[in-house]
Amino acid sequence: MEFLYPNVLFLLIILAILLVLVITNKDNLQRFFSQEVLERLSVRSSGINKKTRDIFLLVSLVLMIFALAQPVTNKQEHFVKQQLTPIVVALDVSRSMTVTDIYPTRLKLAKKKLQDILNLSQDTMIGIVLFAKNSYIVSPISKDFVSLKYIVNNLDTSLNFENGSNIFALLEATKQMLKDFEVKNLIILSDGGNNDNYQDELQFAKQEKIAIYSVGLATKNGKPIPSEDGYITDKNGDIVTVGLNKSIKNLALNSGGGYIDFTLNNNDIKAILDKIKSQSKKEKLNSKKIKTYTQLFIYPLALALVFLLLAFSSLPRFKNIAVVFLFMLLPQVGYSGILDYKTLYDGNKYYKKKDYKKAINLYNKIDTQNKDLKFKALHNLGNSYVKIKDLGRAKEYYEKALGIMENNETKANLEMVKKELEKRKKKQQNKKQNKNKKQNKKNKKKDNKSDKKKNKQKNKQKNKQKKQGQQKQKIKDEPIS
Repeated sequence: MEFLYPNVLFLLIILAILLVLVITNKDNLQRFFSQEVLERLSVRSSGINKKTRDIFLLVSLVLMIFALAQPVTNKQEHFVKQQLTPIVVALDVSRSMTVTDIYPTRLKLAKKKLQDILNLSQDTMIGIVLFAKNSYIVSPISKDFVSLKYIVNNLDTSLNFENGSNIFALLEATKQMLKDFEVKNLIILSDGGNNDNYQDELQFAKQEKIAIYSVGLATKNGKPIPSEDGYITDKNGDIVTVGLNKSIKNLALNSGGGYIDFTLNNNDIKAILDKIKSQSKKEKLNSKKIKTYTQLFIYPLALALVFLLLAFSSLPRFKNIAVVFLFMLLPQVGYSGILDYKTLYDGNKYYKKKDYKKAINLYNKIDTQNKDLKFKALHNLGNSYVKIKDLGRAKEYYEKALGIMENNETKANLEMVKKELEKRKKKQQNKKQNKNKKQNKKNKKKDNKSDKKKNKQKNKQKNKQKKQGQQKQKIKDEPIS
Protein backbone atom coordinates (compact mmCIF):
# COMPACT_ATOMS: atom_id res chain seq x y z
CA MET A 1 0.00 0.00 0.00
CA GLU A 2 1.15 3.56 -0.75
CA PHE A 3 -0.21 7.11 -0.72
CA LEU A 4 -0.90 9.26 -3.76
CA TYR A 5 -0.39 12.44 -1.73
CA PRO A 6 2.14 11.56 1.01
CA ASN A 7 2.78 15.27 1.78
CA VAL A 8 -0.65 15.42 3.41
CA LEU A 9 0.70 13.17 6.18
CA PHE A 10 2.75 16.13 7.46
CA LEU A 11 -0.53 17.38 8.93
CA LEU A 12 -0.03 14.71 11.59
CA ILE A 13 2.81 16.83 12.98
CA ILE A 14 0.47 19.81 13.41
CA LEU A 15 -2.07 17.48 15.03
CA ALA A 16 0.60 16.20 17.45
CA ILE A 17 1.51 19.80 18.42
CA LEU A 18 -2.14 20.62 19.09
CA LEU A 19 -2.45 17.46 21.18
CA VAL A 20 0.52 18.49 23.35
CA LEU A 21 -0.97 21.96 23.85
CA VAL A 22 -4.33 20.50 24.87
CA ILE A 23 -2.73 18.09 27.37
CA THR A 24 -0.40 20.66 28.97
CA ASN A 25 -2.89 23.54 29.08
CA LYS A 26 -5.08 23.51 32.21
CA ASP A 27 -8.38 25.30 32.41
CA ASN A 28 -9.10 28.02 35.02
CA LEU A 29 -10.69 25.65 37.58
CA GLN A 30 -7.65 23.37 37.54
CA ARG A 31 -5.42 26.33 38.28
CA PHE A 32 -7.31 27.34 41.45
CA PHE A 33 -8.63 24.01 42.82
CA SER A 34 -6.99 20.67 43.51
CA GLN A 35 -8.01 17.48 41.69
CA GLU A 36 -9.73 16.13 44.84
CA VAL A 37 -11.90 19.25 45.16
CA LEU A 38 -12.76 19.19 41.44
CA GLU A 39 -13.90 15.57 41.70
CA ARG A 40 -16.23 16.47 44.58
CA LEU A 41 -17.60 19.49 42.73
CA SER A 42 -18.18 17.66 39.41
CA VAL A 43 -21.58 16.21 38.51
CA ARG A 44 -21.57 12.49 37.75
CA SER A 45 -22.74 11.63 34.25
CA SER A 46 -23.69 8.29 32.75
CA GLY A 47 -22.40 9.39 29.31
CA ILE A 48 -18.93 9.21 27.75
CA ASN A 49 -16.46 11.30 29.70
CA LYS A 50 -14.51 14.20 28.21
CA LYS A 51 -11.25 12.27 27.95
CA THR A 52 -12.87 9.50 25.87
CA ARG A 53 -14.52 12.06 23.62
CA ASP A 54 -11.16 13.73 23.03
CA ILE A 55 -9.60 10.38 22.11
CA PHE A 56 -12.43 9.63 19.63
CA LEU A 57 -12.04 13.10 18.10
CA LEU A 58 -8.27 12.66 17.81
CA VAL A 59 -8.62 9.23 16.14
CA SER A 60 -11.20 10.72 13.76
CA LEU A 61 -8.82 13.52 12.71
CA VAL A 62 -5.93 11.06 12.20
CA LEU A 63 -8.11 8.83 9.99
CA MET A 64 -9.29 11.86 7.98
CA ILE A 65 -5.67 12.82 7.29
CA PHE A 66 -4.96 9.27 6.09
CA ALA A 67 -8.03 9.47 3.82
CA LEU A 68 -6.84 12.81 2.38
CA ALA A 69 -3.46 11.24 1.57
CA GLN A 70 -5.42 8.74 -0.61
CA PRO A 71 -4.04 5.28 0.18
CA VAL A 72 -3.99 2.93 -2.83
CA THR A 73 -3.01 -0.63 -3.59
CA ASN A 74 -2.33 -2.73 -6.68
CA LYS A 75 -0.71 0.23 -8.43
CA GLN A 76 0.31 -0.46 -12.04
CA GLU A 77 1.66 1.54 -14.96
CA HIS A 78 0.50 0.95 -18.53
CA PHE A 79 1.93 2.41 -21.71
CA VAL A 80 -0.76 3.09 -24.29
CA LYS A 81 0.30 3.65 -27.89
CA GLN A 82 -2.19 5.38 -30.14
CA GLN A 83 -2.39 4.48 -33.81
CA LEU A 84 -4.84 6.65 -35.74
CA THR A 85 -5.71 7.21 -39.40
CA PRO A 86 -5.76 10.90 -40.48
CA ILE A 87 -8.67 11.87 -42.75
CA VAL A 88 -9.72 15.19 -44.28
CA VAL A 89 -13.45 15.40 -45.03
CA ALA A 90 -14.40 17.98 -47.69
CA LEU A 91 -17.96 19.28 -48.02
CA ASP A 92 -18.92 20.82 -51.36
CA VAL A 93 -20.89 24.05 -50.67
CA SER A 94 -21.12 25.34 -54.24
CA ARG A 95 -24.48 26.48 -55.63
CA SER A 96 -25.03 23.22 -57.49
CA MET A 97 -25.32 21.53 -54.07
CA THR A 98 -28.58 23.43 -53.44
CA VAL A 99 -30.31 21.40 -56.18
CA THR A 100 -33.36 19.48 -54.92
CA ASP A 101 -33.01 16.27 -56.93
CA ILE A 102 -32.18 14.71 -53.52
CA TYR A 103 -34.59 15.57 -50.71
CA PRO A 104 -34.35 18.13 -49.20
CA THR A 105 -31.15 19.24 -51.00
CA ARG A 106 -27.79 17.76 -51.95
CA LEU A 107 -26.06 20.02 -49.39
CA LYS A 108 -28.23 18.96 -46.46
CA LEU A 109 -27.70 15.30 -47.30
CA ALA A 110 -23.94 15.97 -47.53
CA LYS A 111 -24.04 17.52 -44.04
CA LYS A 112 -25.86 14.41 -42.79
CA LYS A 113 -23.14 12.24 -44.37
CA LEU A 114 -20.49 14.30 -42.58
CA GLN A 115 -22.26 13.65 -39.28
CA ASP A 116 -22.35 9.93 -40.11
CA ILE A 117 -18.59 9.95 -40.70
CA LEU A 118 -18.00 11.46 -37.25
CA ASN A 119 -20.37 8.97 -35.60
CA LEU A 120 -19.01 5.86 -37.34
CA SER A 121 -15.27 6.64 -37.40
CA GLN A 122 -12.99 4.57 -35.18
CA ASP A 123 -9.25 5.08 -34.54
CA THR A 124 -9.19 8.19 -36.75
CA MET A 125 -8.27 11.86 -36.67
CA ILE A 126 -10.46 14.12 -38.78
CA GLY A 127 -10.18 17.58 -40.29
CA ILE A 128 -13.05 19.41 -42.03
CA VAL A 129 -12.93 21.61 -45.15
CA LEU A 130 -15.66 23.48 -47.02
CA PHE A 131 -14.97 24.13 -50.68
CA ALA A 132 -16.57 25.85 -53.65
CA LYS A 133 -14.51 28.13 -55.89
CA ASN A 134 -12.13 28.40 -52.92
CA SER A 135 -11.42 26.16 -49.92
CA TYR A 136 -12.12 27.05 -46.28
CA ILE A 137 -10.61 25.06 -43.39
CA VAL A 138 -13.27 24.63 -40.71
CA SER A 139 -11.20 22.44 -38.38
CA PRO A 140 -7.61 21.13 -38.57
CA ILE A 141 -6.86 17.46 -37.96
CA SER A 142 -8.24 16.65 -34.50
CA LYS A 143 -9.04 13.73 -32.18
CA ASP A 144 -11.58 15.84 -30.30
CA PHE A 145 -14.77 14.41 -31.80
CA VAL A 146 -16.96 16.22 -29.28
CA SER A 147 -15.80 19.59 -30.64
CA LEU A 148 -15.99 18.37 -34.24
CA LYS A 149 -19.60 17.22 -33.78
CA TYR A 150 -20.50 20.55 -32.20
CA ILE A 151 -18.97 22.43 -35.17
CA VAL A 152 -20.79 20.29 -37.74
CA ASN A 153 -24.13 20.46 -35.92
CA ASN A 154 -23.91 24.26 -35.87
CA LEU A 155 -22.58 24.59 -39.42
CA ASP A 156 -24.58 27.21 -41.36
CA THR A 157 -25.08 25.78 -44.87
CA SER A 158 -27.39 28.62 -45.92
CA LEU A 159 -24.49 30.99 -46.64
CA ASN A 160 -24.18 32.16 -50.24
CA PHE A 161 -20.92 30.60 -51.50
CA GLU A 162 -19.42 31.08 -54.96
CA ASN A 163 -20.49 28.96 -57.90
CA GLY A 164 -18.14 26.20 -59.03
CA SER A 165 -16.21 23.38 -57.30
CA ASN A 166 -12.43 23.87 -57.29
CA ILE A 167 -11.03 20.39 -56.55
CA PHE A 168 -7.44 21.57 -57.10
CA ALA A 169 -7.76 24.22 -54.38
CA LEU A 170 -9.19 21.52 -52.11
CA LEU A 171 -6.18 19.24 -52.73
CA GLU A 172 -3.81 22.10 -51.88
CA ALA A 173 -5.65 22.70 -48.59
CA THR A 174 -5.53 18.94 -47.86
CA LYS A 175 -1.77 18.91 -48.48
CA GLN A 176 -1.35 21.76 -45.99
CA MET A 177 -3.48 20.03 -43.34
CA LEU A 178 -1.72 16.65 -43.70
CA LYS A 179 1.85 17.91 -44.09
CA ASP A 180 2.94 16.28 -40.80
CA PHE A 181 1.51 12.86 -41.68
CA GLU A 182 2.76 10.12 -43.97
CA VAL A 183 -0.77 8.77 -44.50
CA LYS A 184 -3.07 11.13 -46.43
CA ASN A 185 -6.77 10.43 -47.01
CA LEU A 186 -9.40 12.76 -48.43
CA ILE A 187 -13.17 12.11 -48.47
CA ILE A 188 -15.09 14.36 -50.88
CA LEU A 189 -18.83 14.81 -50.40
CA SER A 190 -19.84 16.37 -53.72
CA ASP A 191 -21.96 16.14 -56.85
CA GLY A 192 -18.74 15.81 -58.86
CA GLY A 193 -17.97 19.44 -59.62
CA ASN A 194 -18.11 21.06 -63.06
CA ASN A 195 -14.95 19.72 -64.79
CA ASP A 196 -15.00 16.93 -67.34
CA ASN A 197 -11.30 16.23 -66.91
CA TYR A 198 -9.43 16.08 -63.58
CA GLN A 199 -6.04 15.16 -65.04
CA ASP A 200 -4.14 17.98 -63.26
CA GLU A 201 -5.84 17.15 -59.97
CA LEU A 202 -5.00 13.45 -60.38
CA GLN A 203 -1.34 14.22 -61.10
CA PHE A 204 -1.17 16.46 -57.98
CA ALA A 205 -2.86 13.81 -55.80
CA LYS A 206 -0.40 11.12 -56.94
CA GLN A 207 2.55 13.45 -56.42
CA GLU A 208 1.46 14.25 -52.85
CA LYS A 209 0.31 10.64 -52.19
CA ILE A 210 -3.25 11.71 -51.36
CA ALA A 211 -5.81 8.90 -51.62
CA ILE A 212 -9.18 10.37 -52.67
CA TYR A 213 -12.47 8.77 -51.64
CA SER A 214 -15.70 10.26 -52.96
CA VAL A 215 -19.44 9.91 -52.34
CA GLY A 216 -21.51 10.96 -55.39
CA LEU A 217 -24.31 13.18 -54.06
CA ALA A 218 -26.52 13.75 -57.12
CA THR A 219 -28.86 11.90 -59.46
CA LYS A 220 -27.98 11.10 -63.06
CA ASN A 221 -30.57 13.43 -64.62
CA GLY A 222 -30.29 16.23 -62.08
CA LYS A 223 -32.39 19.39 -61.74
CA PRO A 224 -31.99 23.16 -62.29
CA ILE A 225 -29.87 25.21 -59.88
CA PRO A 226 -32.11 27.56 -57.85
CA SER A 227 -31.23 31.26 -57.52
CA GLU A 228 -32.80 34.37 -56.04
CA ASP A 229 -34.60 35.12 -59.32
CA GLY A 230 -35.66 31.54 -60.04
CA TYR A 231 -33.03 29.33 -61.68
CA ILE A 232 -29.50 29.91 -62.98
CA THR A 233 -29.32 30.26 -66.80
CA ASP A 234 -26.46 30.05 -69.31
CA LYS A 235 -25.37 32.74 -71.81
CA ASN A 236 -28.22 31.82 -74.12
CA GLY A 237 -30.78 32.22 -71.36
CA ASP A 238 -31.45 28.50 -71.06
CA ILE A 239 -31.94 27.02 -67.57
CA VAL A 240 -28.86 25.08 -66.42
CA THR A 241 -29.56 21.53 -65.30
CA VAL A 242 -26.79 19.81 -63.33
CA GLY A 243 -26.60 16.05 -62.72
CA LEU A 244 -23.92 13.79 -61.27
CA ASN A 245 -20.45 14.36 -62.77
CA LYS A 246 -18.89 10.90 -63.11
CA SER A 247 -15.43 12.41 -63.67
CA ILE A 248 -15.02 12.55 -59.87
CA LYS A 249 -15.30 8.74 -59.86
CA ASN A 250 -12.30 8.36 -62.21
CA LEU A 251 -10.30 10.82 -60.10
CA ALA A 252 -11.00 8.87 -56.89
CA LEU A 253 -10.30 5.41 -58.31
CA ASN A 254 -7.13 6.42 -60.19
CA SER A 255 -5.70 8.13 -57.08
CA GLY A 256 -5.79 4.81 -55.20
CA GLY A 257 -8.94 5.61 -53.24
CA GLY A 258 -12.56 4.64 -53.82
CA TYR A 259 -15.95 5.85 -55.01
CA ILE A 260 -19.57 5.09 -54.13
CA ASP A 261 -22.94 6.59 -55.06
CA PHE A 262 -25.00 8.00 -52.23
CA THR A 263 -27.54 5.94 -50.27
CA LEU A 264 -30.36 7.27 -48.10
CA ASN A 265 -29.01 5.32 -45.11
CA ASN A 266 -25.38 5.28 -43.89
CA ASN A 267 -24.25 2.20 -45.86
CA ASP A 268 -22.26 4.38 -48.27
CA ILE A 269 -20.27 5.94 -45.41
CA LYS A 270 -19.67 2.53 -43.83
CA ALA A 271 -18.31 1.24 -47.15
CA ILE A 272 -15.96 4.24 -47.57
CA LEU A 273 -14.64 3.97 -43.98
CA ASP A 274 -14.13 0.19 -44.37
CA LYS A 275 -12.22 0.85 -47.60
CA ILE A 276 -9.96 3.38 -45.86
CA LYS A 277 -9.43 0.99 -42.95
CA SER A 278 -8.39 -1.86 -45.26
CA GLN A 279 -6.13 0.24 -47.54
CA SER A 280 -4.66 2.90 -45.28
CA LYS A 281 -1.97 2.57 -42.63
CA LYS A 282 -2.28 4.12 -39.19
CA GLU A 283 -0.07 6.92 -37.86
CA LYS A 284 1.79 6.08 -34.65
CA LEU A 285 1.39 8.85 -32.09
CA ASN A 286 3.31 9.41 -28.87
CA SER A 287 2.66 6.74 -26.24
CA LYS A 288 1.03 7.73 -22.98
CA LYS A 289 1.73 6.35 -19.51
CA ILE A 290 -1.44 5.54 -17.58
CA LYS A 291 -1.48 4.57 -13.89
CA THR A 292 -4.14 2.29 -12.46
CA TYR A 293 -4.73 1.39 -8.83
CA THR A 294 -7.38 0.43 -6.28
CA GLN A 295 -8.51 3.33 -4.07
CA LEU A 296 -8.71 2.63 -0.31
CA PHE A 297 -9.52 6.09 1.08
CA ILE A 298 -13.15 5.12 1.70
CA TYR A 299 -12.18 2.85 4.62
CA PRO A 300 -10.34 5.39 6.83
CA LEU A 301 -12.93 8.01 5.89
CA ALA A 302 -15.81 5.77 6.99
CA LEU A 303 -14.08 4.98 10.28
CA ALA A 304 -13.34 8.68 10.82
CA LEU A 305 -17.02 9.57 10.44
CA VAL A 306 -18.01 6.85 12.94
CA PHE A 307 -15.48 8.08 15.53
CA LEU A 308 -16.59 11.67 14.93
CA LEU A 309 -20.21 10.63 15.55
CA LEU A 310 -19.19 8.91 18.79
CA ALA A 311 -17.24 11.97 19.92
CA PHE A 312 -20.38 14.13 19.75
CA SER A 313 -22.89 11.48 20.92
CA SER A 314 -24.13 10.49 24.40
CA LEU A 315 -23.51 6.76 24.79
CA PRO A 316 -24.01 5.33 28.31
CA ARG A 317 -20.88 4.31 30.19
CA PHE A 318 -21.77 0.62 30.41
CA LYS A 319 -21.50 0.49 26.64
CA ASN A 320 -18.03 2.02 26.53
CA ILE A 321 -16.21 -1.30 26.75
CA ALA A 322 -18.38 -2.81 24.00
CA VAL A 323 -17.81 0.24 21.80
CA VAL A 324 -14.04 0.13 22.26
CA PHE A 325 -14.04 -3.61 21.58
CA LEU A 326 -16.13 -3.07 18.45
CA PHE A 327 -13.76 -0.48 17.05
CA MET A 328 -10.75 -2.63 17.87
CA LEU A 329 -12.28 -5.19 15.53
CA LEU A 330 -13.23 -2.71 12.81
CA PRO A 331 -9.69 -2.26 11.38
CA GLN A 332 -9.38 -6.04 11.04
CA VAL A 333 -12.77 -6.28 9.35
CA GLY A 334 -11.84 -3.41 7.06
CA TYR A 335 -8.52 -5.05 6.20
CA SER A 336 -10.28 -8.32 5.48
CA GLY A 337 -12.79 -6.49 3.29
CA ILE A 338 -9.97 -4.83 1.35
CA LEU A 339 -8.34 -8.20 0.64
CA ASP A 340 -11.67 -9.70 -0.47
CA TYR A 341 -12.34 -6.81 -2.86
CA LYS A 342 -8.80 -7.13 -4.22
CA THR A 343 -9.37 -10.86 -4.76
CA LEU A 344 -12.62 -10.08 -6.62
CA TYR A 345 -10.78 -7.48 -8.71
CA ASP A 346 -8.00 -9.97 -9.61
CA GLY A 347 -10.60 -12.64 -10.42
CA ASN A 348 -12.38 -10.24 -12.77
CA LYS A 349 -9.05 -9.50 -14.51
CA TYR A 350 -8.46 -13.20 -15.21
CA TYR A 351 -12.11 -13.57 -16.31
CA LYS A 352 -11.68 -10.80 -18.88
CA LYS A 353 -8.46 -12.47 -20.08
CA LYS A 354 -10.56 -15.68 -20.57
CA ASP A 355 -8.44 -17.55 -18.00
CA TYR A 356 -11.59 -18.89 -16.33
CA LYS A 357 -9.91 -21.57 -14.17
CA LYS A 358 -7.73 -18.98 -12.40
CA ALA A 359 -10.76 -16.71 -12.03
CA ILE A 360 -12.75 -19.58 -10.40
CA ASN A 361 -9.86 -20.27 -8.02
CA LEU A 362 -9.79 -16.63 -6.88
CA TYR A 363 -13.58 -16.29 -6.56
CA ASN A 364 -13.63 -19.41 -4.34
CA LYS A 365 -11.12 -17.78 -1.97
CA ILE A 366 -13.56 -14.97 -1.09
CA ASP A 367 -14.95 -15.71 2.37
CA THR A 368 -16.82 -12.69 3.68
CA GLN A 369 -19.92 -11.65 5.64
CA ASN A 370 -20.50 -8.80 3.18
CA LYS A 371 -23.66 -9.85 1.30
CA ASP A 372 -22.95 -7.67 -1.73
CA LEU A 373 -19.40 -8.99 -2.11
CA LYS A 374 -20.47 -12.61 -1.54
CA PHE A 375 -23.25 -12.23 -4.13
CA LYS A 376 -20.83 -10.84 -6.73
CA ALA A 377 -18.38 -13.70 -6.11
CA LEU A 378 -21.12 -16.35 -6.51
CA HIS A 379 -22.58 -14.66 -9.60
CA ASN A 380 -19.12 -14.47 -11.20
CA LEU A 381 -18.51 -18.14 -10.34
CA GLY A 382 -21.72 -18.99 -12.18
CA ASN A 383 -20.58 -17.01 -15.22
CA SER A 384 -17.13 -18.67 -15.13
CA TYR A 385 -18.60 -22.19 -15.05
CA VAL A 386 -20.85 -21.28 -17.99
CA LYS A 387 -17.74 -20.29 -19.95
CA ILE A 388 -16.08 -23.68 -19.31
CA LYS A 389 -19.37 -25.48 -20.23
CA ASP A 390 -19.97 -26.82 -16.69
CA LEU A 391 -23.64 -25.81 -16.59
CA GLY A 392 -24.47 -27.95 -13.55
CA ARG A 393 -22.02 -26.05 -11.34
CA ALA A 394 -23.12 -22.77 -12.93
CA LYS A 395 -26.74 -23.49 -11.95
CA GLU A 396 -25.65 -24.29 -8.40
CA TYR A 397 -23.77 -20.98 -7.94
CA TYR A 398 -26.50 -18.86 -9.56
CA GLU A 399 -29.02 -20.35 -7.11
CA LYS A 400 -26.69 -19.63 -4.18
CA ALA A 401 -26.28 -16.03 -5.37
CA LEU A 402 -30.05 -15.55 -5.61
CA GLY A 403 -30.36 -16.98 -2.10
CA ILE A 404 -28.35 -13.98 -0.88
CA MET A 405 -29.79 -11.23 -3.07
CA GLU A 406 -32.41 -10.83 -5.80
CA ASN A 407 -30.92 -9.77 -9.13
CA ASN A 408 -32.56 -9.70 -12.59
CA GLU A 409 -29.34 -10.50 -14.46
CA THR A 410 -28.64 -13.53 -12.27
CA LYS A 411 -32.23 -14.74 -12.71
CA ALA A 412 -31.96 -14.39 -16.48
CA ASN A 413 -28.65 -16.30 -16.52
CA LEU A 414 -30.13 -19.06 -14.33
CA GLU A 415 -33.14 -19.45 -16.66
CA MET A 416 -30.84 -19.70 -19.69
CA VAL A 417 -28.71 -22.34 -17.95
CA LYS A 418 -31.81 -24.33 -16.97
CA LYS A 419 -33.11 -24.23 -20.55
CA GLU A 420 -29.74 -25.37 -21.88
CA LEU A 421 -29.57 -28.21 -19.33
CA GLU A 422 -33.10 -29.27 -20.34
CA LYS A 423 -32.06 -29.25 -24.01
CA ARG A 424 -29.02 -31.37 -23.21
CA LYS A 425 -31.17 -33.81 -21.23
CA LYS A 426 -33.64 -34.16 -24.10
CA LYS A 427 -30.78 -34.53 -26.56
CA GLN A 428 -29.23 -37.32 -24.48
CA GLN A 429 -32.62 -39.04 -24.17
CA ASN A 430 -33.18 -38.83 -27.93
CA LYS A 431 -29.68 -40.09 -28.53
CA LYS A 432 -30.29 -43.02 -26.19
CA GLN A 433 -33.63 -43.80 -27.84
CA ASN A 434 -32.06 -43.70 -31.30
CA LYS A 435 -29.28 -45.97 -30.10
CA ASN A 436 -31.83 -48.43 -28.69
CA LYS A 437 -33.79 -48.36 -31.95
CA LYS A 438 -30.66 -49.06 -33.95
CA GLN A 439 -29.74 -51.90 -31.58
CA ASN A 440 -33.24 -53.37 -31.86
CA LYS A 441 -33.08 -53.24 -35.65
CA LYS A 442 -29.67 -54.85 -35.57
CA ASN A 443 -30.90 -57.60 -33.25
CA LYS A 444 -33.98 -58.14 -35.43
CA LYS A 445 -31.84 -58.49 -38.54
CA LYS A 446 -29.59 -60.89 -36.69
CA ASP A 447 -32.59 -62.99 -35.56
CA ASN A 448 -34.00 -63.04 -39.10
CA LYS A 449 -30.66 -64.12 -40.45
CA SER A 450 -30.41 -66.85 -37.82
CA ASP A 451 -33.95 -68.06 -38.61
CA LYS A 452 -33.17 -68.18 -42.31
CA LYS A 453 -30.04 -70.13 -41.59
CA LYS A 454 -31.93 -72.61 -39.40
CA ASN A 455 -34.66 -73.01 -42.03
CA LYS A 456 -32.03 -73.57 -44.68
CA GLN A 457 -30.36 -76.20 -42.54
CA LYS A 458 -33.74 -77.91 -41.89
CA ASN A 459 -34.58 -77.92 -45.61
CA LYS A 460 -31.17 -79.27 -46.41
CA GLN A 461 -31.60 -82.03 -43.83
CA LYS A 462 -35.08 -82.91 -45.19
CA ASN A 463 -33.73 -83.12 -48.75
CA LYS A 464 -30.93 -85.31 -47.55
CA GLN A 465 -33.33 -87.61 -45.75
CA LYS A 466 -35.56 -87.73 -48.85
CA LYS A 467 -32.65 -88.72 -51.06
CA GLN A 468 -31.61 -91.42 -48.61
CA GLY A 469 -35.21 -92.76 -48.63
CA GLN A 470 -35.21 -92.86 -52.40
CA GLN A 471 -31.89 -94.74 -52.43
CA LYS A 472 -33.22 -97.28 -49.96
CA GLN A 473 -36.38 -97.76 -52.06
CA LYS A 474 -34.24 -98.19 -55.15
CA ILE A 475 -32.12 -100.89 -53.54
CA LYS A 476 -35.19 -102.83 -52.55
CA ASP A 477 -36.57 -102.77 -56.14
CA GLU A 478 -33.39 -104.15 -57.71
CA PRO A 479 -33.69 -107.84 -58.83
CA ILE A 480 -31.57 -110.54 -57.20
CA SER A 481 -29.04 -112.02 -59.59
